[in-house]
Amino acid sequence: MLAILLPVLLALMTTHTEPAFAQDPNAARRAGMVAEIAAMARETGNATGRAKFSEAVMAAMGKVPRQRFVPALAQPFAYENRPLPIGDGQTISQPYIVALMTDLLDPQPGHVVLEVGTGSGYQAAVLAELVSKVYTIEIVEPLGRRAAQLLRGLGYRNIATRIGDGYHGWPEAAPFDSIIVTAAAAEVPKPLVDQLKPGGRMVIPVGGQFDVQELLVIEKHADGKTTTQRTLPVRFVPLIRSRVPR
Repeated sequence: MLAILLPVLLALMTTHTEPAFAQDPNAARRAGMVAEIAAMARETGNATGRAKFSEAVMAAMGKVPRQRFVPALAQPFAYENRPLPIGDGQTISQPYIVALMTDLLDPQPGHVVLEVGTGSGYQAAVLAELVSKVYTIEIVEPLGRRAAQLLRGLGYRNIATRIGDGYHGWPEAAPFDSIIVTAAAAEVPKPLVDQLKPGGRMVIPVGGQFDVQELLVIEKHADGKTTTQRTLPVRFVPLIRSRVPR
């Protein structure tokens, strides 16, 4: 176990951003969560192709204070490896799923990433530790406003937030090196594929609310065609669409 955790703890000292929570009493709880993520990655590696997540991703998971992204009553459970309610009928994803989706994106320091479904802001914060810029969209206005305020308060300056229908992406900021969708779509949104750079990848859960959902990795090639890799069955809240015609 020490062989897993030592590189992670060392990497915590050299992550991408420097928000104002460098000293935190929850560090040990986060380290325990990281160890559990690593164990689960080994168990699911045959299905995901990721039996071990990158040290950078694990360092980000070990740094971002998940307890700040959940309601006060849920904070004692913040570092358990399970989703938690965040209000407005939405949830913060299981830490393992956050780590898996992040690793599947293959984030690099110079990348610009689009997130559809800000939710609590936790996934955006993890990504912000790893890439140059994160654009994140949330259709549920109270959630989006709370997340934007929290992310600013934590010192993230490389995250842009927006209230709106993420199905249509963020055209004026496109193209993106990668796109992550944190709610289940009935089908892969074409606008998001269009806004993905050649060579980029999108990680998205696809399936109906009461159907089997699959976590997909979509890669876009130089000719504009895509290939799809299926990983794990998952359960996400549905991707909410705007009722206002565009």
